[in-house]
Amino acid sequence: MRFKSLSFQRRLQTSFNSKDKTYRYFSSNPAFALQQPRKASYNMKCCEDGNLTHYGNIQFSPFAAVLNYGQGIIEGLKVNRKEDGRLLLFRPDQHALRMKMGAQRMCMPSPSIHQFIHAVKQTALANIRWVPPPGKGSLYIRPLLIGSGPVLGQDKTPLSLYVEEEEVRAFSGGVGGVKSVSNYWPVLKALVRAKSLGFSDVLYLDSVNKKYLEEVSAANIITLKGNVISTPPTSGTILPGITRKSIIEIARGLGFQVEERSISVHELTEADEVFCTGTAVGVAAVGSVTYRGTRFEFKVGENTVCQALGSTLVGIQTGLIEDKKEWIFNIHQLFYHI
Repeated sequence: MRFKSLSFQRRLQTSFNSKDKTYRYFSSNPAFALQQPRKASYNMKCCEDGNLTHYGNIQFSPFAAVLNYGQGIIEGLKVNRKEDGRLLLFRPDQHALRMKMGAQRMCMPSPSIHQFIHAVKQTALANIRWVPPPGKGSLYIRPLLIGSGPVLGQDKTPLSLYVEEEEVRAFSGGVGGVKSVSNYWPVLKALVRAKSLGFSDVLYLDSVNKKYLEEVSAANIITLKGNVISTPPTSGTILPGITRKSIIEIARGLGFQVEERSISVHELTEADEVFCTGTAVGVAAVGSVTYRGTRFEFKVGENTVCQALGSTLVGIQTGLIEDKKEWIFNIHQLFYHI
C-alpha cells in the first residue's frame, strides 16, 4: 500500500545562552508553542499525510486487528541534547528499516525511511521542552505501527486448506494454548500467501517434527474415519476450544469413538471427513486439503457427520434442542425499550 509524501512547514529555531546555560525556543506553529506544557504526538494513517497532534489516547474499533490479532509493531529511539542545544538521533534510518522488515512479516503497510525519520524529527521538536539537559538523560520516542482497521470475519462455505511447512503457529513452552492476541499475528504471512493461491485457510504442523497436525489459523481441526473422530490433544501448543470441547461431548453422546491424539498429515489424507471448530466458524466442513502440491478431497454437504454435529450444536445454542448438559445461561430481560 502506497503512502503519500509528507509536507510539513513547521520551523523551529533554538538559541543558547552560554553564560547561564539556558535555552530559548521559537516556533512558527502556535498550536504547538513550546511555552505550553503539553506533550505532542505525530499521527499518520495509511495513504494520508501525517500531522502533529496533542498527546492523548488513541481511539479505534473494538474489531481492530491490533486488539484481536496482535497486528502491531513497536520501535524505540532516544533523543539526546548537546551542550549547544541541538538535538541528536542515533541511527534512525536503521530503526526505519527494522520497522519495514517487521511490517512485511506482519502483512502491514509501513512508512518509507524518509517518512519515518521525518515523523521522529517532528515529534522530537514538538516535545523539545521535555528533552533533559546534556548528561541528564534522554527523551524516549516510541513509534507504533498499529493495525487499526476492523478485520473480524468468517467463512460459510466448505474450506480449502493449505498445509504450511515453513511458518509455525506455536511452539512448546510458548502461549499457543492461550487465547492471546499474540497467537494470531504469526499466521498472517502464511494466511495471506495461501489466500493469494486461492485457499481458504492454512493448516499448521507441529514445530518439532513438521509432521503432526496442530490447528488452522483460528480454529481446531477434527478428522473422521469410519466411526472414529480424532483431534490433536491440547497439550500446550493448541488452543482448548470451547466449540471443540462441545463437539467432542456431543459426538460421544451420539455413539462416536473420540480420540484426542497426534494425527499425522498422512493419516489426515485418508480421512472420510475433515472439519474445523471455533466460536466464529462454528463447525465448518473442509472440502479439500492440499499438501506438497497434491489435493485431497473429503465428503461435505448433507448427510455428513459434520453437518449433524453442527446442527446439534446450533440447536442447543439457540434453544431449539433441550440443553441436558446445562451449557446455556439464560439472560432474564424484564424490560425492553427501543
